[in-house]
Amino acid sequence: MRRRVIFADRDEAGLLLAERLAQMQLADPLVLALPRGGVPVAAQIAARLAAPLDVAFVRKLGSPDEPELAIGAVADGDAPVIVLNVRLVAKLGVSEDFIRETAARELISIERRRRDYAMLRPGVEVSGRTVVVVDDGVATGMTMRAALRSIRRQGPVRLIAAVPVASRDAVAVLRREADDVVCLSAPRRFGSVGTFYRAFGQVSDDDVARLLQDAARSNCHPGRRA
Repeated sequence: MRRRVIFADRDEAGLLLAERLAQMQLADPLVLALPRGGVPVAAQIAARLAAPLDVAFVRKLGSPDEPELAIGAVADGDAPVIVLNVRLVAKLGVSEDFIRETAARELISIERRRRDYAMLRPGVEVSGRTVVVVDDGVATGMTMRAALRSIRRQGPVRLIAAVPVASRDAVAVLRREADDVVCLSAPRRFGSVGTFYRAFGQVSDDDVARLLQDAARSNCHPGRRA
């Protein structure tokens, strides 16, 4: 896990990650992707494991003055999960009102995306399954942590975080949330996820729709409906 890896694209990263996961001989697997960048990676894994593919709905919470700087993340559910970078929140002096309002706004975006994806794939029950949660890379771990905590509440028998590349700090964080962490590379100097890919273009909603539809068509046993 110390070797620096540069992937051609998300498809190649997914293929390599899929081979590692296939060696684990997972029982009754379900693959959940963090949209949108995690979906192409997860699609390769779902195909290799002959597992259903679905998405985990989670959104980053940006800071007041720099929206791209994540101070936390929110995942939906009956009781939404909010994960915060406590040190960064304190350093920036972010108010509870701002966090609450931002989380509410992002939950509306999640619900809109859920409706958009609803007809693209069969709903699959998490309870009692081995669940593999996939992203294209993890820098801070905020969104993956929120997703893992939300999914844990749904009763999987085994919860695995799977990423092609992650910072070492993020890997340590994820080990506290998941039963297993599968990561192909955790370099000492991280930077950003995109620097580990030769091609790292935006994944569109149309791309996600196509991948979910393809997975639903190719999976002969889509599992128990939610």
